[in-house]
Amino acid sequence: MNKRLLAIFAATGASTIYGINHTVAKGLMPVYIEPFGFILLRVLGAAILFWLISFWGPKEKIATSDWPRILGCTIFGMVINMLLFFKGLSLTTPINSSVIITISPILVLILAAVLIGERVTWLKTAGIVTGLAGALALVFFSKESIANAPNIPLGNFFVIVNALSYGLYLILVKPLTAKYHSFTLMKWLFLFAVIINLPITISEFMEVKWQALPAHAVLRMGFVVVGTTFLTYLLNVFALKELSAATISAFIYLQPLIAIFYAVATGADSLNPVKISAALLVFAGVYMVTRKPRPKDLKPGDLP
Repeated sequence: MNKRLLAIFAATGASTIYGINHTVAKGLMPVYIEPFGFILLRVLGAAILFWLISFWGPKEKIATSDWPRILGCTIFGMVINMLLFFKGLSLTTPINSSVIITISPILVLILAAVLIGERVTWLKTAGIVTGLAGALALVFFSKESIANAPNIPLGNFFVIVNALSYGLYLILVKPLTAKYHSFTLMKWLFLFAVIINLPITISEFMEVKWQALPAHAVLRMGFVVVGTTFLTYLLNVFALKELSAATISAFIYLQPLIAIFYAVATGADSLNPVKISAALLVFAGVYMVTRKPRPKDLKPGDLP
């Protein structure tokens, strides 16, 4: 099996886990653990796992010039991204969060144009506008309030900022994946994530009544730490060795399909006209952004 196909399987596996996570993590907050406390559990558990498996990886030394980029990856990929996603998820619904997160490839394209100075085609520009319209529709028109979603518009906004942060992470980490083994990168990224997140999350972490947790809550927490954090970051870093950041972000559109099916099947969420319309707008926007144009449609300087 060639490496590109393995990378595609890895990216698909990561998106599947993320899709299920919208409902699994939502069901734990705030009954058993608050969102920021959950983040410390995630990064601490993942850091321990990555440092343990790093003993079977190559012994690599990080170049001095790469430490600032690694710090940036940590801030955007394991601090802002995680904190705002879990806080947003605690305020909104699993379906809303899974639909909004799919604007990541749109945001990656915008960031690439701004940071690298590359131009985009009219089709991709239309895709950006369409996809963002769908995401914003969820922010401004999802006014319903349910027991476990106390502030849906604010939660949706936090998830949008999380998607922007994750897009920056993908762009920043891509060059590092060509230089270092996945184990090397992840052990340092998550060690820094523990240090940076600690003062923000420790109070909520200490409030958890660990000895009183039921077995199903412990199993779900284990899924979030091992599956959603450890495996997904490892799978995405592996996939980035063969695929571009924009291609990886495009796999994110699988999340709402999986999340909607899982959330509706388990009774954790339901569909309504606003969610369906917004999802269609986002999917259409992502399709236009990630569609590879024909050579004759490109102009000099356009981003394919």
